[in-house]
Amino acid sequence: MLELQGIPVSPGVAIASALVLDADGYRIPRCIVPAADVDDEFARLREAVDVVSEQLEQSRLETTATAGRQTGDIFAAQLQMLHDPRLHSELEKRIGEERQSAAFAVSGVLHNYASALQKLENPFLADRAQDVLDIERQLLTQLGAVTRQPLQDLNEPVIVLSRMLTPSETAGLNREFVKGFCTEIGGPGGHTAIVAKGLEIPAVVGIGEFLPVIAGADCVIVDGDRGRLIIDPTEEVLEHYRQRAEYRRSLAQRLAQQSQLPATTTDGTRISLNANIEFPHETAACLQRGADGIGLYRTEFLYLSSDEEPSEEDHYQAYAEVIEQMNGRPVVIRTLDLGADKMGHGKRSQEENNPFLGLRSIRLSLRNLDLFRPQLRAVLRAAALGDVRVMFPLITTIAELRQARMLLNVVAEDLKEAGIPFRSDLPVGMMVEVPAAVIMLDHFACEVDFFSIGTNDLAQYTLAVDRSNESVADLYQSSDPAVLRLIQASIDVADQTQTPISVCGEMSSNPARALLLLGMGVRNLSVPPSALPRVKKAIRNVSIEQCEAIAERVRKLESARDVDLYLLDRLADLAPELVMQ
Repeated sequence: MLELQGIPVSPGVAIASALVLDADGYRIPRCIVPAADVDDEFARLREAVDVVSEQLEQSRLETTATAGRQTGDIFAAQLQMLHDPRLHSELEKRIGEERQSAAFAVSGVLHNYASALQKLENPFLADRAQDVLDIERQLLTQLGAVTRQPLQDLNEPVIVLSRMLTPSETAGLNREFVKGFCTEIGGPGGHTAIVAKGLEIPAVVGIGEFLPVIAGADCVIVDGDRGRLIIDPTEEVLEHYRQRAEYRRSLAQRLAQQSQLPATTTDGTRISLNANIEFPHETAACLQRGADGIGLYRTEFLYLSSDEEPSEEDHYQAYAEVIEQMNGRPVVIRTLDLGADKMGHGKRSQEENNPFLGLRSIRLSLRNLDLFRPQLRAVLRAAALGDVRVMFPLITTIAELRQARMLLNVVAEDLKEAGIPFRSDLPVGMMVEVPAAVIMLDHFACEVDFFSIGTNDLAQYTLAVDRSNESVADLYQSSDPAVLRLIQASIDVADQTQTPISVCGEMSSNPARALLLLGMGVRNLSVPPSALPRVKKAIRNVSIEQCEAIAERVRKLESARDVDLYLLDRLADLAPELVMQ
């Protein structure tokens, strides 16, 4: 048995035989064609481009129907790449002037593009290399230079193992037979990961080289919850994961029965349990699983799913879709929360040596008003459709908050003068994500209508840990006592100033930690849609008095490990169903 660790990008457990793709990659041999055949090569290239265009458009339509418009827009971006004039100019030069075969020209040009992107320090652009290689493979397949992978003719369950999977390959996976996948390369922000999550296929990426030790018939396990790939499991491990998979299925069925019940503790305290979303299509799952509202609508994917900055109308349509589907339930829209290093649009004046401490989130928006104004206009317009609030990320100083609010007021005046409907009394909140904000929170309380604690960044900045750096990943713990003290201080200020406060970071999606938050005084949680049933079950199994006792005990502990072990023990006592997996 061999166990490998990677990056979990889509939760779940899958057990099946291995289907290995691209163990050795492919190379197109250099081929020079006679001058008389150049026109034929141009014709073959045009035909291949036309076929791939149709395939990408079909992928866009099918993925949009399954996983939402923003996910489908990945293929719209690939279509733009495929028809890029510069690409065609280079191909025409190689075929016409250098008399290269169409396949050799395609491989040379697109492989150069992908290699250049992969060498960039910009993670956003590096991830786009997969899109370029995806187009290359599809063109080469149509030109007869690459054999199509055996993904369309499956008749038994498999787990796909590959050096990489392109977005179109991922979107085309037959979910009846493909139970999960693992790749040697890739990251959580790549389009392949996003598509996998949208389709709810258990997946782990970024494992490193492992294909040489895999045989096609091996039994493998993908643990998408913990980021593990297990090769040739022992019978004992195999049985353990079979039981886990079966237990997950039966638990999901049981929890679905309580989906429309309120998140109320045994002593009658009503907890507002909301959902975090990235895509409009996720609202269906939120409603099905009984979310009280959208506590965090991340707007970043509007920027990441296209080569161009989203227009005001792009923003408005996405927000309107969510607001209308939520039908009167509250929707909290967070403005852009990306770093300049992740923005693939336009030119930057200088490279970001330390993106997490650089130009990101509200700082980036305030430096780029042409970027910020359309989003604020769209939020104000969409707010006329329902219960909408706006929230600014990574607020560190009072000046930043006031500048953002002032711009919101200016934009509102512009809409008023233009006679465009909007909501004038839009509630404004801020994310509490840095220690500086916690220290000054009593002053911020005079400026905002609500707070939301982002435990992911708060832990990162408190503990001086880059949460994307695997070398220090073990130090990144939102249950660290120092982080918990800052959370408690924030809750205390919110209580004293009567300012509503919620927790929307990943900490709240862990049922054991959610009970701790209730004991600390939180009454509003926001979690990923998939976590709603389990967190609601935990809430409905406990009293506030029990949660307060948990918080009191945790205050005496000195390490994140001690905290988590204690919380797991208490969860096992109070909601044992949630631990038996």
